[in-house]
Amino acid sequence: MSLHDLAAPPLGAPGLARLPVLAAAAFCLACLAAAVAAPLLAPHDPADLVALPWQPPGDGFLLGTDQLGRDMLSRIIWGARVSIGLSAAITALAFAVGVPAGMAAAVLGGWADQAMSRAVDLFMALPPLILALLALSVTGTSLVTLTLVAAFLAALRVFRLSRALGLDLATRDFVDIARLRGEGTLRIAACEILPNAAGPLIAEAGLRFVFAFLFVASLSFLGLGVQPPMADWGGMVRENAGALNYGGIAPLVPAAAIALLAISVNLLGDRAAGGRTSR
Repeated sequence: MSLHDLAAPPLGAPGLARLPVLAAAAFCLACLAAAVAAPLLAPHDPADLVALPWQPPGDGFLLGTDQLGRDMLSRIIWGARVSIGLSAAITALAFAVGVPAGMAAAVLGGWADQAMSRAVDLFMALPPLILALLALSVTGTSLVTLTLVAAFLAALRVFRLSRALGLDLATRDFVDIARLRGEGTLRIAACEILPNAAGPLIAEAGLRFVFAFLFVASLSFLGLGVQPPMADWGGMVRENAGALNYGGIAPLVPAAAIALLAISVNLLGDRAAGGRTSR
């Protein structure tokens, strides 16, 4: 699906209807470019002390400096790599586990469906943030542990959606025809059910990415996510919160980046899912 397909408004809609989607796509591309080309785009090393703490924008520092005198623009660019990379890895792992498990539960039914569904219900009954805090306090706060814990929590929601879509599609005529042709359970799930569930799953992928992104930012803000001196947008808000007492904007920059990226990905995910469904 091209950028033009995402931005194309419905038939009869005014041209202005595509502007939010184009703006969202442009911001997401800018964040992706920052994440991929951080060493080339960042004017300073994110750990270098280059000026006085909480220096206002100007004098060679477009976004000012942080609480230690590090360049905020450089840390925002490097933070995009950490925040977006972690969120993408969490989302990919969640779908790699949740979608096959949910489809398998829907197609197999019986005791297999009941066992998997009840196990998921058990974990979903616990508040995700509390469960994550408990797991991270026991296993430590490495990036691998953070990714696995967040992916596990996201996979529970993906499983529920995939199972619901599978149960609905498994009763359709084209699935019955596939069974009459003698196709196996795995082929029916992969070739008949999964393609027809693509629209809702695309929208869910955007939503899960946003939840993973905000989840990592929340844990970093609490001090249990990405650890210093690595740049992370959630951690940058926590580290520079004191600047608000002196009229500084240091914590507002990463906070605005978090909000804008979450809104942009949601908008593009909804648009992509709508376009896929309409086809």
